[in-house]
Amino acid sequence: MASNTVTSHNISSSSLNLETQLNSARETPLFYKVFGLAGAGIMLDAADVYVASAINGAMVASHFATVAQGSLFLSSGFLGLFLGSLISGYIGDFYGRKKSYQYNLLLFGAFTLLAAFAPNMITLIICRLFAATGLGAEIVTSYAVVNEFAPVKRRGHWSGLTAIIANTGAPVTLLIATFMIPKFGWRSMFLLLGILAMILWFARRHFPESPRWLLTKGRTQEADTIIKQLTTRGLYDDGELEDKNEAVIHISFAKGLFIAIVAVSATLLCQYTFSTWVPTLLLKRGINIVSSIGFSAIMMLGAPIGCAIGALLVDRTGRKKLIGVSFIIVAILGFAYAYETTTVGILLNGFLLTVVLYILMATVVSIYTNELFETSHRFRGAGIANGVSKLLNVLMPSVVAIVITHFSTSFLYYGIAAIAVIAAAVIFIWGPETDDKIIK
Repeated sequence: MASNTVTSHNISSSSLNLETQLNSARETPLFYKVFGLAGAGIMLDAADVYVASAINGAMVASHFATVAQGSLFLSSGFLGLFLGSLISGYIGDFYGRKKSYQYNLLLFGAFTLLAAFAPNMITLIICRLFAATGLGAEIVTSYAVVNEFAPVKRRGHWSGLTAIIANTGAPVTLLIATFMIPKFGWRSMFLLLGILAMILWFARRHFPESPRWLLTKGRTQEADTIIKQLTTRGLYDDGELEDKNEAVIHISFAKGLFIAIVAVSATLLCQYTFSTWVPTLLLKRGINIVSSIGFSAIMMLGAPIGCAIGALLVDRTGRKKLIGVSFIIVAILGFAYAYETTTVGILLNGFLLTVVLYILMATVVSIYTNELFETSHRFRGAGIANGVSKLLNVLMPSVVAIVITHFSTSFLYYGIAAIAVIAAAVIFIWGPETDDKIIK
């Protein structure tokens, strides 16, 4: 019995020592590989979600789909993202981050390529559902993996940079769509994204397992092997990085899940509702398909700018203050957008709204959500929070279609403002500050 106790103590001490090294490890080639592959995967996620709005607008304009069918196409994508988020969360926590990361791009790539040849909307909607299920794992796994490989004091920096890289996919893809869809048709975008997904799936077939997850499972030797590769450049010295209030904090799973669901759902509902329907709403205002996609692309240039601002400020202001204030600004801009009538006003307000929404993307989705959960259930927590937000977005296109068909589009922007105000209140009242904290 005494021998077993000593052995257990030694394993625990060894795990603690390895985790301490991981918390302070300088960035190495292996870390940069993880960062690059995760960033590329989440970039595909962002590109696919937002190019869907351009494809939807083009399908409606060419009469391949009605507005109602277009809403089902968008809803099937969000339903797939919901299923993928939940499934990947449980696989990641119980069977490893690597397993949840292995096959999702293969599923997404294969069904996206099939979607390019869909003969009708029923087939296209089915392909979209399966493709999005594969892609649903990306937003959960990519941000969480960067969070787990990064040193504690650099978590905000690297997660924020991941968001910048990821969300360059939106404006770049929309700019490409501006030229490709009028010339080659909307099917060409499915071909492009499917091929890129297959290339990336091949590139990351040897992705390393998360050492933090291995330590929670008692697989110390395997974790040690990976941590040795992550510490080849040594550790950051005490005081070398800005020293604030590093401490170990405990956040109950229930509280973390509540805050995460509210914050992620509000961010993605506001952001997806605005950006996904912009081309269609511009068409309603009499702007042609080429110009509407171009306008959307200009607005979406605010995405990487917003992510950059979020990454720059998040470690300086703290998570809670930046997120709460950003939600309030979204509410103000969303309400104001309902009254814009000029082209300049539409572009400027839309650009500013996109910037602030992506400050939230860079802080809520990429950083704060993962910091609300400890390693043993981080993927489940993030997966459920992202899954709930996707489920809400499954319903949103149908609601939007009813609103723009029977009521004023202004009600959409009133809704964005209301959602943002509620989220700000929840963050300010109940949201914990996780900046520079070790979550236990």
